[in-house]
Amino acid sequence: METKPWHQHYDYNVPTTIRYPRLAIHELMGLPSNAYPDKPALNFFGTEISYYELRTLSIRFANALGGLGIKKGDRVGLHLPNCPQYPIAYYAALSLGAIVVNLNPLYTPEELKLMVSTAGVETLITFDMALPNIRILCKEVSIPRVIVTAVTDFIKGFPPSSAKSLDLEEGWIHFGELLEKSTSTRLPRVEIKPSDPALIQFTGGTTGIPKGAVLTHGNVVAAAFFCYLWGSPTIPLTPPEKRTVMAVLPYFHVYGNIVVMNWSMLACATQIQVPRFNIDEMMDMIAKVEKITFFPTVPTLITALVNHPRAEELQLDKKIGLLNSGAAPMPVELIEKCRDMGIYFSEGYGLSESTSVGISNPVLGMKKVGSIGIPIPDADVKLVDVEEGKTEVPQGEPGEIIMKGPTIMQGYWNNPEETANQLKDGWLYTGDIAIRDEDGYLFIVDRKKDMIIAGGFNIYPREIDEVLFQHPKVAEAVSIGVKDPYRGETVKAYVVLKPGETATEDEIIKFCKEKLAPYKVPKIIEFRDSLPKSAVGKILRKVLREEEEKKQKQNA
Repeated sequence: METKPWHQHYDYNVPTTIRYPRLAIHELMGLPSNAYPDKPALNFFGTEISYYELRTLSIRFANALGGLGIKKGDRVGLHLPNCPQYPIAYYAALSLGAIVVNLNPLYTPEELKLMVSTAGVETLITFDMALPNIRILCKEVSIPRVIVTAVTDFIKGFPPSSAKSLDLEEGWIHFGELLEKSTSTRLPRVEIKPSDPALIQFTGGTTGIPKGAVLTHGNVVAAAFFCYLWGSPTIPLTPPEKRTVMAVLPYFHVYGNIVVMNWSMLACATQIQVPRFNIDEMMDMIAKVEKITFFPTVPTLITALVNHPRAEELQLDKKIGLLNSGAAPMPVELIEKCRDMGIYFSEGYGLSESTSVGISNPVLGMKKVGSIGIPIPDADVKLVDVEEGKTEVPQGEPGEIIMKGPTIMQGYWNNPEETANQLKDGWLYTGDIAIRDEDGYLFIVDRKKDMIIAGGFNIYPREIDEVLFQHPKVAEAVSIGVKDPYRGETVKAYVVLKPGETATEDEIIKFCKEKLAPYKVPKIIEFRDSLPKSAVGKILRKVLREEEEKKQKQNA
């Protein structure tokens, strides 16, 4: 690959191009289980499973699934929180050449129905706490095989559940009982090529027909290698025997899947599994860990951690090695706090369609506040005009980010029309608008579809959000465009105040007037106790827009 201008900003030992081994995803397990067989791969509430055991359990489970008739190309829905059963089932299904369909455990039966039907899921692996929803789902759609586990089944000291204790429907299968009967540790003899589909990762939320990005074995292996090599300025300073990763990002989300679970196979790191996020439980967990080598997360969680009353007592500055932040920009004060504490961090950008990666800030080298960084090895990135999407925009002008490279999806599952909209000549049209500075660093201005057009002006809500965040009383804020008979659209902001604070609409508007051009100032402020968020803590503008549209229809 030719040298690109941004390569000069890479850290000293990060390659500009990678020769990816022709591996299937599950083969990544071989590295740690061969080099450190007795090292814990997983730590789940204090119960450890070694790398050797994880690989063995996964192969046994693959043979059990094969015995049920699951074969190459079949879709297996994984509907689990972060627990040992997830990696066991994930690598098992992939060993058979089956395609994993990631499903959020918090989805309603209606949302699950859309995804299960779209992907043609024939096997669903789920857990005890979701059974009420799964029973409703199975009345609506036919799923030939339902396999159920209890979250506590892999915690020592808890009695194992059974089909009987979970009161499973006739024909449903118990995860532990299925695994127990399967003793063969012979690898399934299935030929899998890097171009074979591995994951269907749903994106684009819960309305309309969900889009399932098809990620191949090659995509996932390339993304995992990139993450591992990008972290090489600091991670290898910790010997593999001591490496750990905080597995709080959900595995069913592309970010957690790549940057935690598959990354840990290459790094030989122990995953400290967190099935749900609760800040006080998290602090108790951190207290028990000597050192967290790698902590991939989102800004809301980092803020909660470093500002927690126990942060000093736990000496977080000594405990955390490298923070990785994604899904939303890190506010300036948070970046400064991490620097003051001596914690390394890297902010990055990616989508489900780009296997979670694409653009990132160097770990050691130059970072720019508010920037998503520079393109990763083997990725090509251009900014093109928003209207036509053809010509590159000059430096400093906003343009749509388009990306090409080994982590770009194959397309959307059974959706040629949407695939053609997003993928053109191998370029992924992201729908995100950014500007590039004189050093080649990229700054997201906004989502194409979030852009507000008020009185003929293009307004990027992210800019307004940044100003709202600067208000000393504001904890969280987000702005959207709402229909306006005079301006076409007008700006509305939703604000969550810090605990114990009070503020008026006028006070917030006055603050914005000092920092924004008049046409960008929010005209309406709504105070809320909380804002709708995705599984990884990203504020969902879309949900707020839908609420507004409903209100306007009712008032019409």
